[in-house]
Amino acid sequence: MPIAMSPSPPPSRPRILYLGDNIIHNPEIYNRLASQFDIIQPPLAHLRRPAFMQHLKDRTWEDFQAIMRPSWHTGGEMGRWDKELIELLPPTVEVSASAGAGYDWVDVGCMAEHGILYCNGGSASTEAVGDMALYDIISVFRQMTWSSLAARSTDPKRFLQAHHALPHASRNPRFHTLGIVGLGNIGFAVAKKAHAAFGMKIMYHDIVRKSPEMEKSIDATFFPGVEDMLRRTDCLLLATPSTFSGRPFLTSDIIALLPRGARFVNIARGSLVDEDALADSLESGHVAAAALDVHANEP
Repeated sequence: MPIAMSPSPPPSRPRILYLGDNIIHNPEIYNRLASQFDIIQPPLAHLRRPAFMQHLKDRTWEDFQAIMRPSWHTGGEMGRWDKELIELLPPTVEVSASAGAGYDWVDVGCMAEHGILYCNGGSASTEAVGDMALYDIISVFRQMTWSSLAARSTDPKRFLQAHHALPHASRNPRFHTLGIVGLGNIGFAVAKKAHAAFGMKIMYHDIVRKSPEMEKSIDATFFPGVEDMLRRTDCLLLATPSTFSGRPFLTSDIIALLPRGARFVNIARGSLVDEDALADSLESGHVAAAALDVHANEP
């Protein structure tokens, strides 16, 4: 008489290490993910770097196949994902996905060496950052911060001083050149908006040139060398990823290549700017105005 064999246990599902607070928006997507994967969500106290590293060493969460950080506000308590941290991950990890458009907090080269694919949320903030950049551009040309602060001060002297000085300090952005370093998703969105709204002439420098069709849509001129572009730039916009080393792009030498009276806007990373050099250029008048959406040291 044949012996009935016990059915084999079903294969375990892939496991995801979830970093950060609970999902608030789009729970349907999370629920779909949770239906196919086992989610491990450590408390925030376990995410601070010393504790997080110890838990990885102790294999508290055993093997997992992916890492997910769905929110920008939490989940980054361990700090930069450098070699010290990445080498503690189990060899089963294949994917690390994080909110945010950049990747300067991750040594992507080290992750690649360990066979880990890093994914960011590059397109999620394109329109929001693009709109903010448009405000920054018109602000540095029209000196809107100076005007607004003077009006809100309720000080007649400050108001009249701004009222008389602003016509001489302000410029119309129309037909001025916008030099963009980094024409990725966000940089291209800004270029489209500035070209359509202000009629600005678009120039750009990037490691990858856009297609002729994309360049034609914004009447853009590509510069393989950034120095040549800077010499022709009325307003410089940084929209490029930061490097993991954190070396600045905008230094006193780069600023010196800009025409006197040029404007500057940074929507990328604060670490790309030598802020002391920028402050000196503003005081000397070499840079007429600057708008910083980010800073090197933020709370």
